[in-house]
Amino acid sequence: MNMQIGAMAPQVPRSLEAAGLPMVMMRDIALKTIFRMNARLVSEVARATCLPVNVAQELVDLLRGQKLIEAMGTLTGPGASAEMPYQLTEAGRARALDALAQSEYFGAMPVPLTDYREQVAKQSVRNLTMTRDRLQAAMGHLVLPPGLIGQLGPAIGAGRSILMYGPPGNGKSSISNGIRAALGDLVYVPRALEYGGQVITVYDPIIHASIEDAPEDPNALRRSTTRFDTRYVRCERPTVVTGGELSLDMLDLVYNPVARTYQAPLQLKATGGVFIVDDLGRQAEPPQKLVNRWIVPLEENRDILALQSGEKFEVPFDTLVIFSTNFHPNEIFDQAALRRIFFKIRVDGPSQEDFLKIFALVARKKKMPLSQAALIHLLKAKYPTIGNVYANYQPVFLIDQIISICEFEGIPYQMTPELIDRAWDNMFVREGAVVR
Repeated sequence: MNMQIGAMAPQVPRSLEAAGLPMVMMRDIALKTIFRMNARLVSEVARATCLPVNVAQELVDLLRGQKLIEAMGTLTGPGASAEMPYQLTEAGRARALDALAQSEYFGAMPVPLTDYREQVAKQSVRNLTMTRDRLQAAMGHLVLPPGLIGQLGPAIGAGRSILMYGPPGNGKSSISNGIRAALGDLVYVPRALEYGGQVITVYDPIIHASIEDAPEDPNALRRSTTRFDTRYVRCERPTVVTGGELSLDMLDLVYNPVARTYQAPLQLKATGGVFIVDDLGRQAEPPQKLVNRWIVPLEENRDILALQSGEKFEVPFDTLVIFSTNFHPNEIFDQAALRRIFFKIRVDGPSQEDFLKIFALVARKKKMPLSQAALIHLLKAKYPTIGNVYANYQPVFLIDQIISICEFEGIPYQMTPELIDRAWDNMFVREGAVVR
């Protein structure tokens, strides 16, 4: 990691003005939050809107000055807080309902898009320094062809697009996941963005793995203060994986007509991380059309999105895009598209030597004893029938089949030529017409 997390952290806003949002928007989000979450204390408003307490106090004072909230008097009784509780006035309730009719969004204050651009630059995936040792450590569980690490390393370090191609079942998806692990460090993902008065939600717990701070020691002599703007969530660098289901509309803003808010598209959620397009060529959209959608982002590090009104705006594009396909690139792309994909890496099946290494590793992991006679039968009798073409998925497939057979027959795990034959029969479809 070549950058300290502290240097990457978004700075805590010390005032309402520093939050960078229109005052009317902050007022309305606060009112909606108080209404929806029954937040009565300044500390509750601060926690719900992800603002520091002093800034939340400034916001509460603003609402009180506009007679939208009023003090309720100090609470008494067991467990009562020393804070002054507040409640919405009739005017405040009316304004909250009117604001909810315009947008259902409440809770965390969004981050202005201009501020987010600066944050993306600080934590860019292109700022990483990738070394052979680091990548080798992330890929250590994989048996890779010679030279592949040497091809992948410069591609990842450049933070540019990668096309991996080759026959199916040889670990292109596993290599993609290993690349994600090699990135290693953390980024800050905004809960929501603001552009032109519109709210775009970004943080997605399905995609973003948050890293929580360790709880504070209540007996500590000095309490620590918030170290970053909590309108962001500190996360592992994200990985978005799509396959045959990917369509062009999944790369556009998603508008919720009921809540009247937007949700970020997949590539924006993947900012600072990896976007994997697996099984390219299996989508309903032609591969050429999908790649054409990425041309501007890949070349200019920016993407163009559109609001419901038709207004277009730029967002940062800071994502390592990995295309993975079982087709030869010349079959699915023209040369102009291939030119825009910076690195092209062929991933072939293993040699017989590497196949045996993988087979032994899988057998050990699954507690399947190896048999020299069974392996000789597999290599001499079975693989010649398919031209001695080995694939990385085959050891797992064959050993899982043998395990299933042993469990069905009620016998200890074992490997025999007969069990190899039975497992092999399930790996391929038999030739011959099916009579209907």
